[in-house]
Amino acid sequence: MIRRNINAVVVLGIISLASILVVQMVWMRKTIAIQQTNIAIQEKEDSLNLKQFSEQAHIALRNVLEEISTSKSDSSDLYGAVKQIRTNYFVVDINEELHPFYLETLLKRQFYDQSINQDFQYGIYDCFSDSIVFGNLIKYSKATGYAPASDTMAGITSAKLPWKTDGHYFTVVFPNVMAKTIEEPTEFISPWIYVTIIVVLVMIFFGYTITVILRQKRLSEVKTDFINNMTHELKTPISTIGLSSEMLMRTDFTNEPEKLQRYASIIFKENKRLENQVERVLNVAKLDKEELTLKKEDVDVHELLTEAKENFDINQLEQGGSIQLDLQAGTPVIHADPVHVTNVVYNLLDNAVKYCDKKPVINVKTVNDKKGLQIEITDNGIGMKREDLKMIFDKFYRVPTGNLHNVKGFGLGLYYVKLIIDSHGGKIDVKSKPGEGTTFSVFLPY
Repeated sequence: MIRRNINAVVVLGIISLASILVVQMVWMRKTIAIQQTNIAIQEKEDSLNLKQFSEQAHIALRNVLEEISTSKSDSSDLYGAVKQIRTNYFVVDINEELHPFYLETLLKRQFYDQSINQDFQYGIYDCFSDSIVFGNLIKYSKATGYAPASDTMAGITSAKLPWKTDGHYFTVVFPNVMAKTIEEPTEFISPWIYVTIIVVLVMIFFGYTITVILRQKRLSEVKTDFINNMTHELKTPISTIGLSSEMLMRTDFTNEPEKLQRYASIIFKENKRLENQVERVLNVAKLDKEELTLKKEDVDVHELLTEAKENFDINQLEQGGSIQLDLQAGTPVIHADPVHVTNVVYNLLDNAVKYCDKKPVINVKTVNDKKGLQIEITDNGIGMKREDLKMIFDKFYRVPTGNLHNVKGFGLGLYYVKLIIDSHGGKIDVKSKPGEGTTFSVFLPY
């Protein structure tokens, strides 16, 4: 996938996400505005209804009090006798004997006159028992008007009830009238939470999608580089073998045996090189399929490193350079697969030689640990940047070198090294600075 397409996907995704967010914001603002308007209207209606009910109840109870207090010559003496304790609870002061049935009759008539169509219950204070004696609940309906809630329970709602108690006040309660406090509704908050969750989920999905696209792009680029490198790596020895074979067929080397030997040696080396490259790819393929079986045995790491040094001195360091061994480990023998451990060492030494822009100087050091053996390979090569160190063990990854293609490889060497060391239960670390060289630390358990 080319860079332009990825940029287009990112831009379109951001525009889509922003559009969804804007639509949700506009919709939420309009919804909340409508809800606030409706609640304000409802609050005002409820306030007006409660105020109207309170005024009607005051008038009705004042009229009841005036009818009861026949001895009062001036109605101003009754000022303040009607008290509203709560929206639905009233107290009326009196100073004379009051029969419950008479009070109930007056209340029904006055409530009817004032159009107070509500259920109510009254009570008269009994000074002897210091308590309030409640009457039955009086319910209102359009069909029957005011009537006791139960016909079988007469209570004090009876004209024949004997009553000779002086009262100081009576109370009236309207159970169906309640003060309503309008609180901020949870709907104002929950839509925002809903929108936030949706946006977060969409952003997570969008981010994950972009991450997958970038990974696929990188994998595609890496695979393309691998195919190009592999084609070059295989084509070069094949071409060399072909040219050398052609020279052997066309030229008579009867009198020049040294040239014959040289061309034969070239064919042998290039064929060996080709075989090693194919073997490396096949080994990685087997590791990916978990088909590789380790054949462990006792391996003397010092002997292995000494042989590797001699081999590199002959083949890799012909144009100068050196490998210095500092074998400090007192116990150099570990239980491992000798073939793959040897390949690990050769891969690391090969990289130290290839990625050096001057005469390579490689230091190999071994030390013992409580649980195993530590091998440190330090070179004076070109080094690596910090961001490259995180990916050098990925399959097919090669450190970018710009337009320079003088270093051959598939990007499989360090991937293979990491898999082998992990399969042995070991660990590999790397430290590097551009222009100063690299140090690989390999730990292998006993």
